[in-house]
Amino acid sequence: MEIREAEAPVLSVVIPAWNEEDGIAAIMDRVRDVQPALAEVGVVELELIVVDDGSSDRTAEIVEAHSAARLVRHPTNKGYGAALKTGFHAARGDLLAFLDADGTYPPECFPDLCAEALAGADLVVGSRRSGADSQMPFVRRVGNLLWSNLVTLVGGRRVIDPASGMRVFRREALEKLYPLPDGLNFTPVMSTRAIHEGVELSEIPIPYTERVGRSKLSVVEDGMRFLRTIIWTALNYNPVRILGGVGLGLFALGALIAAVLVGMRVAGVTTLGPWGVGAAFVAVTCAIAGVDIFALGVTFNYLVSLFHQRPVRQGLFGDPILKTPLDRHFWWMGLLGLVAGLAFGGVSLALGLGGWPVERLWLYLLAGTMLVLVGTQLVIFWIIVRVLEELSQRDALVRADLEC
Repeated sequence: MEIREAEAPVLSVVIPAWNEEDGIAAIMDRVRDVQPALAEVGVVELELIVVDDGSSDRTAEIVEAHSAARLVRHPTNKGYGAALKTGFHAARGDLLAFLDADGTYPPECFPDLCAEALAGADLVVGSRRSGADSQMPFVRRVGNLLWSNLVTLVGGRRVIDPASGMRVFRREALEKLYPLPDGLNFTPVMSTRAIHEGVELSEIPIPYTERVGRSKLSVVEDGMRFLRTIIWTALNYNPVRILGGVGLGLFALGALIAAVLVGMRVAGVTTLGPWGVGAAFVAVTCAIAGVDIFALGVTFNYLVSLFHQRPVRQGLFGDPILKTPLDRHFWWMGLLGLVAGLAFGGVSLALGLGGWPVERLWLYLLAGTMLVLVGTQLVIFWIIVRVLEELSQRDALVRADLEC
C-alpha cells in the first residue's frame, strides 16, 4: 500500500514496554502532545499503541488508564523486537513509528522524521550520534561507533546510528525489512537489511537523554548478539563483502611472509630455525585458506542470487575493479598456478636428482606445492560458479527460447 498525495497519512506509534511503570505515563503524554506539530507536516491522525511485553509491574494498568493509548498485551515476555512486530500488526497507520518507553528518545522529533518520510524516504532513523545534545553513555557511544562502522563496511553505505530505537517508516517497507529478530538486535538488523534491500534510508539528528529506570541492555551479551546478527544478515545478501575481505587479508598476510622468506633465501639463508619453519607454515596456510575463503564468498554470492532471484552483487570494494567479474578469470589463474607449481616441482626434482641438497630446494618445493593446491582450487571454483551462473539465468534463457 503506497501513500498517495491525495491521502492524508495516519501515523501509528508503537511503544514496546517491559516493566516500565516509572516512565510509561510521561512518554505517552509526550507522544500525545506532539499531535499538533504532526498536523503541520501533513499527518492528520496519531495512533498510539503500547505493547506490554509480559510486565510484572503496573505498566499495563497505567496504559489502560491513559485515554490516548491502545494497549496490546503479551502474556509472557517475548522480547523487544517481538513486541514491536506485534504493534506493527495491530497498527492501522500508513506511517509506522516506534520509540522506547524509557524517555531516552524525544517524541517531539516525530514531525521532523515524518516530514522526511513524506518527502520520499522509506525509513527515517533518529540519529543519536548526530544530535548536538546527546547524553549517550560512553560505553554505548563506543559500541554504537563499532556497529556504525561494521554496518557501513558490510553494506557499502554510510550509516551513522544503526541501533537507534526511534524510527518512522512506510508500511509497505515492512515487506522488504522482514524477517526481523525478536530481541534487542531488532534495530541493527533492520538497518542492515534496509541498505541491502535498497530501502531509501535517511537519518535525522535527534537529542538523546538518560533513561528512566534500569537499562535492560547487557553490554557484553547484547553486544555480541548485535555483532553476530549484523554479520549474518550481511552474509545473506553479499557474502563476498565479508568472506572476500577475510580471504584477501589472509592471502596478503601469507604473501608478505612469503616475500620475507624469499628475501632470506636470496640472501643465502638455506636452513630455517623453529620460527622460520613456523613462518613458512603460516604463509602457506594463509595463502591457501585466503584463496579458499575468497572463492567461497564469490560462490555464495551466486547462491544468494538464486534464492533472492536478483542479479549477483560482486561488492567487495563497492564498484567492480575489473570490467568482467574476477570469478571469470579463475580458470586461467588456476591453470597458471598449476603450470607454475608443476614447473617448480619438476625443476626441483631434476635439480635434486642432479645432486642439489634439499636445503637449497625446500623453498621451491614449498612454493610449487602451494601453487598446485591454489590453482586446483581456483579451477574447481570456476566450474562451480559457472554452473551456478547458468542456473541463476535459467528462467531468462527458457523465456528467450520460448519467444523464438
